[in-house]
Amino acid sequence: MRGAVFGAVQSPEVRRRCGAVRSPAVRRGVVAALATASLLLSAACSPGGTEGSPSGTGTASPTAPQGSGSPSPGASADLPPAKGSVKVVSTLAEGLKSPWGLAALPGGDLLVASRDEGTVHRIDGESGKQTLLGSVPGVSPAGEGGLLGLAVPSTFAADGWVYAYFTTTSDNRIVRMSYDEKRPEGQQLGAPDTVLRGIPKGNIHNGGRIAFGPDKMLYAGTGEIGDTGLAQDKESLAGKILRMTPDGEPVHGNPEADSVVYSYGHRNVQGLAWDDRKRLWAAEFGQNTWDELNLIEPGGNYGWPEAEGKEGEDGFIDPVAQWQTSEASPSGIAYAGGSIWMAGLRGERLWRVPLSGDADREPLADPQAFLEEEHGRLRTVVSAGGDRLWLVTSNTDGRGEPKPGDDRVLLVEVE
Repeated sequence: MRGAVFGAVQSPEVRRRCGAVRSPAVRRGVVAALATASLLLSAACSPGGTEGSPSGTGTASPTAPQGSGSPSPGASADLPPAKGSVKVVSTLAEGLKSPWGLAALPGGDLLVASRDEGTVHRIDGESGKQTLLGSVPGVSPAGEGGLLGLAVPSTFAADGWVYAYFTTTSDNRIVRMSYDEKRPEGQQLGAPDTVLRGIPKGNIHNGGRIAFGPDKMLYAGTGEIGDTGLAQDKESLAGKILRMTPDGEPVHGNPEADSVVYSYGHRNVQGLAWDDRKRLWAAEFGQNTWDELNLIEPGGNYGWPEAEGKEGEDGFIDPVAQWQTSEASPSGIAYAGGSIWMAGLRGERLWRVPLSGDADREPLADPQAFLEEEHGRLRTVVSAGGDRLWLVTSNTDGRGEPKPGDDRVLLVEVE
């Protein structure tokens, strides 16, 4: 039944790992061998430079091999270099008000949501021209709530659906709206069709990121709205990652047959992305100690509020990487060039986490920070294809220090 809250979920114990088996000695040997191969290759080839300069590695705390060198990009198609680079290519658009969700359309244009104004604009992917699609009825912005995530399905060319996650006076919900660009500006969105309702709302921790996965199912990250016990309650949709059909139904293969809950024990999920092996990654706010990047397992318990960061407690899955909250306060994430890229709000930087490309959960090397304090708060990052990303600033959200022209959509080139 579309739009229903899938409550009364049974709560059998879910078999889950307490963390992957780690083999640091083997990993160091493999990476060291790759580094040796890189040196041999570089003796025969001209050395390549990198563009941009990192602001530093901060105090990010992954369990990653240390001092093992940087494999050449040519040494393995699956492995990114241990050290990367970022170059801001251009500013596509500016003057945006409280931008939050960003979704790419077929052909390269973008849709951007204004959290506080409840509007959706289309941005031309080449000229940056902005066109107002319309306002989304029912949005009730307050605190961290409002019009949040946007997503476009692979079927967009045929059905024209645009999905949105937003806060109402009574809940957070996911809707879809038909988009007709032939209609007059400001009237191009159809009436919202509710996909899922009943996600708890609050002044804080509303989650809000939505994305379609490689399986064509719709995923959503929610927050526990400051009521920490909801994160462990599998009958609640708060503090979870949800997986559903495009119509809002539970998916065959979910941990509970009659539930959209996919993983739980989350504080406030803000970023969702898949790597080239179709693994789901999620970024979430910590409280006072550790922000997290997690590799998501169906039915996995990620610990909140019993655990924050890498605590190694039985029954909980530790994050792959963690950051002090002053360095991250993570929001959107994207995958490009073998790495997860994570936007930081309070941290005001873009983090790169190179993935190892094997079955282990460990990153290839320490996370690396770029663009520190250069563009203020960073809210959303979306793949622009190949080695490029769209990066959205968030200085007009009430917590930043806006400068003339804020907020912006930047095009960045990464390695």
